[in-house]
Amino acid sequence: MTETPQTRWHRLLGKLLEELLTPVGIDVSTELPVMADPPEADILLLRREKTKWSSEQSERLPDGVRDSRASHILIEFKYTESVNLSAFRQTVGYDFFYKRSKNMSDRQVQTFLISSKNTRKATLERFDYFKTDKDGVYRSGNPLLQSIPLLMLNDLSDQPHNAYFKCFASRKSEKRAAFKILNRQNIDMFSMKLYWFLQGLWRQWFSKGGDSMQQELTPERVMEMGKMWGEKYLSLLSPEERLAGLSIKEIKEYLNKLEKKKDLNLPKA
Repeated sequence: MTETPQTRWHRLLGKLLEELLTPVGIDVSTELPVMADPPEADILLLRREKTKWSSEQSERLPDGVRDSRASHILIEFKYTESVNLSAFRQTVGYDFFYKRSKNMSDRQVQTFLISSKNTRKATLERFDYFKTDKDGVYRSGNPLLQSIPLLMLNDLSDQPHNAYFKCFASRKSEKRAAFKILNRQNIDMFSMKLYWFLQGLWRQWFSKGGDSMQQELTPERVMEMGKMWGEKYLSLLSPEERLAGLSIKEIKEYLNKLEKKKDLNLPKA
């Protein structure tokens, strides 16, 4: 019996963040070595140039992360696994070795443990995690974990800046609400690749049989699904449906661009 390849969910979140954050000046890396003979942290967000998030960056980052003043954000992401002693040990290790290998301070680096599933109350109490004033953001009174916030995606508020991360919440109702919020966003915020990726995720989460995977779900596969789904959807629309929502001015500008392209492609006499 052939085993289904295990999906590396942090790679999917990392790809979404790459398409979302790189255009606004945040470097995104996945599977980042944290020492010479490395374990690898899931995701690194690296703020460039400025000492605090710009408004454009902040509106794409979730509560907790958007409030951090650190220039290097390490993310350990748990999608199917529960948050437990092993997860905390792992995250503390990444935090310590990354800072030591880069010779950086606690002020320069902040590590977040982000969980799709809700952490059990007994686990929160055991490791002294308590609610902050932001829904879904927890801090610890334990000296070893004080600098490592815990984010529970199901519990983050329904603000637009949380919606990108909440696409990976474990509850389908929270995923669905996040996509509805993103659907109301200005389409100009999205690159075509980000748009395809979000469409691919939606298809994975909500299409019939989408959850039963026979092969590893990679960022490339999600992107391809989104692209194919978008092209198929457009092909089924009538001209009136395709043009719905566009002003006469926008339609004329588009037609003028097409005419110019045709002129440029005319064979020379």
